[in-house]
This record gives sequence, C-alpha cells and structure tokens, in this order.
Amino acid sequence: MGQHVSRTDFEWVYTEEPHASRRKIILAKYPQIKKLFGYDPNFKWVVTGMVLTQFLMMYILRDKSWPVILLVAYCFGGVINHSLMLGIPISISFKKYHLEHHRYQGDEQKDTDIPTYLEAKLFCTTFGKFIWVMLQPFFYSFRPLVTYPKPPTSGRILGYLIFGSVMAMGLHPVAGHFISEHYMFKKGYETYSYYGPLNCITFNVGYHNEHHDFPAVPGSRLPEVKKIAPEFYGDLPQHNSWTAVLYDFVMDPRRRPLREN
Repeated sequence: MGQHVSRTDFEWVYTEEPHASRRKIILAKYPQIKKLFGYDPNFKWVVTGMVLTQFLMMYILRDKSWPVILLVAYCFGGVINHSLMLGIPISISFKKYHLEHHRYQGDEQKDTDIPTYLEAKLFCTTFGKFIWVMLQPFFYSFRPLVTYPKPPTSGRILGYLIFGSVMAMGLHPVAGHFISEHYMFKKGYETYSYYGPLNCITFNVGYHNEHHDFPAVPGSRLPEVKKIAPEFYGDLPQHNSWTAVLYDFVMDPRRRPLREN
C-alpha cells in the first residue's frame, strides 16, 4: 500500500494571520495597488467564450467513440470546466464558503478547505493518498456540507460535462492547485504561489499569496501585484509545477491531507 505518512496532526500556529499583516505593509509602501481593486469587465466575455466552446465540442464529439470522448474530456473539456468551476453552477454555494476561507483561514471548522481528521486518518499511505487525489472533487464539494453546513439556497444543481469536470478536479495537472495552495510543504508557511503557464487557463489562481493578500483584486490583475511589490513575494516558497505537487503529495510520506492551522 506504499509508505505510511510520518505526520500525525495538523501544524498549529498562534501568530497573526500573515496575509492581513503583509497587506497593511504593502499598501503602506505601494498605495497604488488599490487601483487594481474591483472587477474585470472582460471576465464575462471570457466565461461566455468558454461555455460556447464547450457546446461546440459537444457537437463535434457527438458521434465519436468513448475512448476519444474520454481523452478529449480529460485533456480539453475538463480543463475548461475546471476554470469555470468558480462560475456556473457552483458559484452561489462556493462563494459563501470561499469568503469564509479568506476570513478564517486555518480555522479547523470554518475553513472548509482543510481536510477533516477522518480524511487524514484514512488516506495516510501512498496508495491511500493516490485514491484521495482521484476523489478530491467529491471531498472538495461535500466536505463543507459535513463540517460547516449552511442553509440551502433556491435553485437546482446543473450537470454539465460531469465526467470531464470530475477528472480535471482529481488526478489532473490543473487540479494540483488544490494541494499546492495551502498544504504545508515548508514549515511556517501556509500559502504558496505558482507562476507557471497553467495560470493562463485558470484565471491566475496560482498567484495565491497575492490573491490572499488582496482578495479584491481580480485574477487578471494579480500578476500586476507581484510586479509592483516583487520584494514581498520573490523570497516566499513557491511551486514550479502542479504535476510535481501531485506526485510529491502521493509519494512523499511526509505529506498527507493535513494543513497548518
């Protein structure tokens, strides 16, 4: 079943949340960053283009074999669905939890990005972590309903190219950001950025330190934050590959579904 993980508990810290502190320092030195706050007016056109592309692909693939459909879903369709996951259909419920992830980062109950103790205990071998990565979309979707349930809102959950979405949120390079963002790879650091090419298809979610420092800045402008204040981000630990993150998480016995709190 592979090596058993060496860590047995979360990493507990009692200092001030780092992003709020760094935000104050950066804004004092670079107040012009406030000009980046707001929404991206081009975002709606990008999202519309992605959705229309998916409808076009459904028409193109209508008579293709299952192997071809699954391959295209993994390599193309699932990637687009992954990028759209903050839009339709999960934005309404996800928004409430994501805002609290920023407000209560590291809180074992209110930050639903943190795996549960049950997950950490069950998936603690190389094979177990491999299964956990494959099932990550289910844990990511249903964990909040168990650890911190909220009253449901009206509306129905839409199913849209479900299989591609499931694959691209599990054992897939773009899904590496789920683990790379906050799982502790270096003691004392709870957030990590990635500045590689996959940012161009994930709305710059890799600029994660910048995102947590300035959540009011849209993804398209996050590289500008790093450009304005490079001395605050250049020396922070960062990831160079989301694929490498998935491999290290599964194969390294020091890694498991535990986070810094």
